[in-house]
Amino acid sequence: MLEISIKKYQNKILTAAEVIEELLKMSKEIVASDDNAINMGLTDFEYAFYTAVASNDSARELMQQEQLRELAVVLTQKVRENASIDWTIKESVRAKLKVIIRRTLRLYGYRPDMQLLATETVLKQAEMIADEIATASCL
Repeated sequence: MLEISIKKYQNKILTAAEVIEELLKMSKEIVASDDNAINMGLTDFEYAFYTAVASNDSARELMQQEQLRELAVVLTQKVRENASIDWTIKESVRAKLKVIIRRTLRLYGYRPDMQLLATETVLKQAEMIADEIATASCL
């Protein structure tokens, strides 16, 4: 969102005041997101995976929030257990992680037609926090 706002400003689509408004809006969303994670009792990593699996409207309709929460906790644990330092580079480790994520989604009753998208979203979230996951798994 920040990058989009900056590009719009650079392209003279947004004024400085509008960029500040966008930043304030983002700040409020981040605070709300942090509060939501705290209220759900999730760590930052767990909440990242929760948002990945709960971003699908049909998944939220079919699965209760507690079930999605539990799924996020299990996914976090499985990613931590199976992520090596260079897992984002090694295709074999990445493929293994993909299979583990799909099996976990299936185990929790995640809709089959949405599993591919959810798997990719979880992997993208894991890549974003890869350094922290690798460091934590090495400790």
